[in-house]
Amino acid sequence: MREAEAGTAQLRVLAHPTRLALLRRLRTMGPGTARALGRELGLDSGAASYHLRRLAEGGLIVEEPGLGTRRERWWRAVADSVQFDPAEHEDDLTREYVRATLAALADDLRGVAAAVPSVPREWLERAAFLDDRLWIDDGTADALRGELLAVLERYRPRSLAPDVEGQAEGRPAPTIVQVQLYRRP
Repeated sequence: MREAEAGTAQLRVLAHPTRLALLRRLRTMGPGTARALGRELGLDSGAASYHLRRLAEGGLIVEEPGLGTRRERWWRAVADSVQFDPAEHEDDLTREYVRATLAALADDLRGVAAAVPSVPREWLERAAFLDDRLWIDDGTADALRGELLAVLERYRPRSLAPDVEGQAEGRPAPTIVQVQLYRRP
């Protein structure tokens, strides 16, 4: 999978927190059904199915051929990440999408924080949590953003498809990379 460039239709779909959560789950853990995804996210299967269809209409997910039956469809994400250029979209839509994304990232971090007391020592040694402040101008901030994205792109070819059966020692596992680069509002 690669990254998808989000157009206006995709941003409208992703500005909804439930759809963003479903897409992030499919990207991280691989294909799933409306029933299973709904159970994971605390939704009934009808609501999950509705939001999955909206994601599909936006071109963000597709049915996974060969896994489903007539009664149960499996869905998968079409890209590893979604990129967008705020300059190309209306202001309100950009703000809705950024707000939904930041809320999802904050939820992730709260979940990680709750799990820290029981994680293995190896997890702590591999994780990196950086909190830094730089005093830089706009051009330098743009250059830093570009370099951070380039680093992710260099590692993307090493990223394999999710292993939904579980992770053996030393095998690729879902690894979350969150980058926030912003000036305090």
